[in-house]
Amino acid sequence: MEPFNKLEGVAAPLNMINVDTDMIIPKQYLKTIHRTGLGKALFDEMRFNQDGSEKPDFVLNKPAYRKAKILVAGNNFGCGSSREHAPWALLDFGIRCVIAPSFADIFYGNCFKNGILPITLPQEDVNKLMDDAERGANAVISIDLEKQEIRGPDGGMIKFEVDAFRKQVLMNGWDDISLTLRAEDKISTFEKNQHTQTPWL
Repeated sequence: MEPFNKLEGVAAPLNMINVDTDMIIPKQYLKTIHRTGLGKALFDEMRFNQDGSEKPDFVLNKPAYRKAKILVAGNNFGCGSSREHAPWALLDFGIRCVIAPSFADIFYGNCFKNGILPITLPQEDVNKLMDDAERGANAVISIDLEKQEIRGPDGGMIKFEVDAFRKQVLMNGWDDISLTLRAEDKISTFEKNQHTQTPWL
C-alpha cells in the first residue's frame, strides 16, 4: 500500500448526503477480486448514461475535476452495504482523501486499509471546503497527515483529528498483511516451538 504523508490536489465537491456504496460502485462490478480497474466504474450511474456516454453535469466529468485527488462530500458518506470495492474504486480513480461530516463505520475502516484518508470535520468546516472545491481547477487543497492540517486555496488552515494507530498505518503504507509481517520473527518462533512441543500437530 502506498504511504500517505502529504497530498496536494484538486478537490471535487460532491454536495450530497447519504452517498451509499452502491452509488460509489454498483453491484454488477463486485465480481472481481482485483483492486485495479474499478476507477472507470466509480459513481457509474451518476457519471454515465445507459448508452455509456458521459453525463456532462456530473462533477467528475467536468474538465477541472477529472484528475481530482480529494472528494468533499456530505453527511453519512459510504453508507449502505459493506463492500471493499468502494474504496478500491475511489483509489483507482485517483481519490486519496474523502472529507465529510460523517462516514459509515465499515466504509471508514476500509478506507484506512486501502490507503485512503477519510477526514471527519464539523459541518461548517466542510461547507468552507465545499466552497473552496467549487473553484474548479483552482480548488487545490493540501493535506498534511503528520501535522493533521488541511490548507485551502486561500491559505486558510483547518485542523483535523485522526486515530493515532490508523495515522501510523497510513503514513507507513501498512495493509493488514504488512502489519502481520511486522511480527514475522515472533510468528516463526512460535511455529518452531509448537512443532517441538506438539509434533503430532
